Amino acid sequence: MSTRRIALAALFVNVLAGADWPQWRGPGSQGVSAETGLATEWSATKNVAWKTALAGRGTSSPIVVGDLVILTSQVGSYETGNGSDPRLARDDKALAGRENAISVAPEPGGKLLLVVEAFRRGDGKRAWEYRTPATGERPELHEKHNLATPTPVSDGKRIYAWFGNGQVITLDMAGKLAWTRHLGQEQGSFMNNWGHGSSPTLYQGMLLLLCDHRPGAYLLALDGATGKVRWRVDRGKGRVSHSTPVVVAGPKGDELLINSDLRIDAYDPKDGNLLWFAGSERQTPIPSAVHHDGTIYLSRGYRNSDILALRPGGRGDVSASHMRWRMPNGGSYVPSIVYYEGLLYMTNEVGVVTCAEAETGKVVWKERLSGIFFASPVAADGKIYLLSETGEMFVLRAGRKAEVLAKNELGERFLASPAIAGGTIYLRGDGTLFGIR
Repeated sequence: MSTRRIALAALFVNVLAGADWPQWRGPGSQGVSAETGLATEWSATKNVAWKTALAGRGTSSPIVVGDLVILTSQVGSYETGNGSDPRLARDDKALAGRENAISVAPEPGGKLLLVVEAFRRGDGKRAWEYRTPATGERPELHEKHNLATPTPVSDGKRIYAWFGNGQVITLDMAGKLAWTRHLGQEQGSFMNNWGHGSSPTLYQGMLLLLCDHRPGAYLLALDGATGKVRWRVDRGKGRVSHSTPVVVAGPKGDELLINSDLRIDAYDPKDGNLLWFAGSERQTPIPSAVHHDGTIYLSRGYRNSDILALRPGGRGDVSASHMRWRMPNGGSYVPSIVYYEGLLYMTNEVGVVTCAEAETGKVVWKERLSGIFFASPVAADGKIYLLSETGEMFVLRAGRKAEVLAKNELGERFLASPAIAGGTIYLRGDGTLFGIR
């Protein structure tokens, strides 16, 4: 092993899990950090510790593990649809006019490449980069994302990167290939309306992957060390979900929660057995669940979504028996909810932010922000951070009164959700990674 690889490996020996942001929405996929002393205000010339150009484009969020900030990208492009993709702000023409398709990182010769990029946490310098050709089917994609939509996940030993055509790339922490699989060729088609959106989840040494696609839907567990299939569950044909599965602790054991168009499903993550289900049909679910103190909170997604509070631990259809409360509308289309200090915060696609009591679902306040929201909010240091596609990050004081502390602009377009680690807020723009400190 080279001196460089030994040095990189040593960085991960005694890393505290709380100091990292190792997956979609951070520790436990909750979108909450215990960090304090975070920046409230910044601009292109203030509180930007560093910024660095990205090799490609994507909407995957950054993860932070040890000394590395890691994300995935696509280099090159292909025709993906008929150009009639719906706009989030389509009912507000002035706002919809500010929406744009994801930009393209061109590659000479027209090649289509998948990239895993790693940057040093302290100064943003590139640590390493792994590239591989995109192979197999090329699914039709919504104009706002590409094959680099799923956020990678890491256990501190390996990095698991999943792409929208089904390719899984597993690297060690120095960027060397450990194993790879192509689910689109081995397990089932990844052709899907608007492309694949679900990110991978780790559980007890297994990589859990939700593949809800119209030609055939399935839930798959791969061995994290070898890539071998540990279990596979068929979910039928015609299922659709762009949501990331979340493991929650139930009274009878851990549960893997999935938000899909047909209903909400909970599986045993150890073997894939279906435990319970709830809810009615909902078109195009994207948000992931959050949980706290024995309650699951979930916006079902799509326009004017309902919001649910459910108790885990049931069996069979628990739509009535385990429903704590239901708010019939006001939920988010794309962003997930964040739970913070007894309150729920969510924003719809055109920036109407709702704060509600977690215990009852009672609305505490609503506030309209000017922006289009694709990224999920994060909470830390007594604040709620909301990042708009149109380039603004709104910082709100957490609590029972709507109070905007700052509106920050960096002159970049943002679709990926923020990450927080080590006193730094990491933002992935259209072509730039920022460290705010």
